Amino acid sequence: MRLTKFTALVAASIVVAGSAVAQDRSDWPSSMTVGTASQGGVYFVYGNGLAAYIAEELGINSSGEVTGGPVQNVTLVQMGEHGLGLVTMGPMYEAWIGESELAPGLEHRDVRALFPMYETPFQGVALRSQNITSLADLNGKRVSVGPAGGTPGTYWPRFLEALEVDANVSYAGASDAASQLQDGLIDAFVFAAGLPIAAFSQLAAEADVNTFTFSEEEHAQILEAFPEVSSFTIPGGTYTMQDGDQPSVAMWNFAVVHQDMPESLAYEITKLVMENNDRMMQIHSAARATLPENHVNNGFLPYHPGAVRWFEENGYEIPDDLKG
Repeated sequence: MRLTKFTALVAASIVVAGSAVAQDRSDWPSSMTVGTASQGGVYFVYGNGLAAYIAEELGINSSGEVTGGPVQNVTLVQMGEHGLGLVTMGPMYEAWIGESELAPGLEHRDVRALFPMYETPFQGVALRSQNITSLADLNGKRVSVGPAGGTPGTYWPRFLEALEVDANVSYAGASDAASQLQDGLIDAFVFAAGLPIAAFSQLAAEADVNTFTFSEEEHAQILEAFPEVSSFTIPGGTYTMQDGDQPSVAMWNFAVVHQDMPESLAYEITKLVMENNDRMMQIHSAARATLPENHVNNGFLPYHPGAVRWFEENGYEIPDDLKG
């Protein structure tokens, strides 16, 4: 008799729990688009893998979409056209204060942080025959800086200008720029993405190229002129043709959503990613930094209440001024 009562209680609990889950998800969207970037970059791989993971575990029909990168992703989230966007914090801050190149004057104050992704270091690759080893060597060269509106397409021209390097700049997605380099249409390709950059790895396997970053003097100048970046070392062996470490700078990446995303959905996405790093690493090795302790690398963008709930339940303190 006791067993029967216990079984009935368990069954009743399951029914109640199931009803709670159903009710909790009643305001969830049936589908969601994740803004990524151009093919050949880490955003494309990470974003599409994340979309598939959300679809698999949370039952939402999610898919990644090719975009111009963070600058466009922020605006797409702000306007409610994308459910989730991948951004670097430099372009995110400019959009936050209304200085986005894509939507000047529009303060993107409806965007909220979900979780930290990884650092995006800046690096270049060139045909070895060009003897390019630092940015100064790009003077007079034909240089692709990635897609317009992306982090590299936004910041590389600024870096070159700050260093008074006069290069012939063009814009293209990572895959297209890699093909242009192989075909001799450009002399160098500078980019920014999580390591290893797929397009660089492909070039290392198919062409006689070398990677490069900054001279010691250039490195110091960039760190002083651009407080939104931090020092970063690209380890030797990242690519087959890169023997030694290369000094660089990097920006943090975060996943962001609109403030109107249901709290329970924001919570579940944050939980899914923050509690399953091994699974995220299967998507891309850059996810080794997709860890909850890295939430501190966001100093201005409020976290979505659903994300705040997960972090605080798990012992991570979110400052009051970052609770959105």
